[in-house]
Amino acid sequence: MENWLNRVWYGHHWGRWLLWPLSWLFALLSGCRRLAFRLGLKQQVKLPVPVILVGNITVGGSGKTPVVIYLVQWLRRQGYHPGVISRGYGSGQTHSRLVLPSSSAAEVGDEPAMIVQRTGVPMAVGSDRIASARLLLQSAEVDIIISDDGLQHYRLARDIELLVLDASRGLGNGMLLPAGPLREGAWRLDTVDFVVANGARQDSRDGFAMQLQVGGLKPVAETSEGLPPAKTQPLVAVAGIGNPQRFFDTLQAEGYSLTQTMVFADHHPYNAADFAFVAQQPLVMTEKDAIKCRAFAGRHWWYLAVDAAFSAQFESQLLARVRAVMSHRHD
Repeated sequence: MENWLNRVWYGHHWGRWLLWPLSWLFALLSGCRRLAFRLGLKQQVKLPVPVILVGNITVGGSGKTPVVIYLVQWLRRQGYHPGVISRGYGSGQTHSRLVLPSSSAAEVGDEPAMIVQRTGVPMAVGSDRIASARLLLQSAEVDIIISDDGLQHYRLARDIELLVLDASRGLGNGMLLPAGPLREGAWRLDTVDFVVANGARQDSRDGFAMQLQVGGLKPVAETSEGLPPAKTQPLVAVAGIGNPQRFFDTLQAEGYSLTQTMVFADHHPYNAADFAFVAQQPLVMTEKDAIKCRAFAGRHWWYLAVDAAFSAQFESQLLARVRAVMSHRHD
């Protein structure tokens, strides 16, 4: 089903016209919800600290997590104390809870577990983002909150919106769910503060370019020993993310030789049986996948560490916007 939808959303598959009437229903319902907030029938909740929201308008991965990690590290360098909130997708978490360095992906979601293990940032997850934010503010010294996803969660008031797009996929066929991949129309690009194009080569009028800088292979198992495989050594590559081909392309661009690739669904809950096809050949996966595989990973399993990189122009404009928001809050 997922493969068929990807062909419909990102190709010229005739199936989009079968789903088109449902897209009109989706547009009506989502439009009514936005109108309710605009008319004051539904109330937004403004938190006591500024909120930077990192989201998208397409279904599936667009590269939000590297942006969140970048923002945490960048804000700290500017002297701020960021915290992060998230839905905790895949964990089944309803009540808000703090994410600890020891929290597993099953408990809090793969992306939150990865963010905290990478940065140590104060973070809370739960289905109610407002409650998660309040828990975070009660539990840690936080003067600015980053919301991981939730662009369409209009109940949470936000001060800065970053919309992340996969530059290679764009808006797909440009249609709303379920005929297309869009949660909101292309008009939303004109309403946010920053559009980030993941994989774009340079900044443009369409958005700021984000490049993923490769940091090399790291062991999945915490007790793993030995050196990473050489680039000339054949590898098996595994990805359970929104756009797995982007990961495979990155490996090949770095000069790695892939003998086999295996694709799993985004947020797939891995277990050892999923890797029965792997013998002793080195295996490489994404960092998000690795978070869920540490307990049973082989010594020949590795993940590719990547970091988001932006232009000086983007950082300058973002800093100006953050300072303006902070100044306004303190007036």
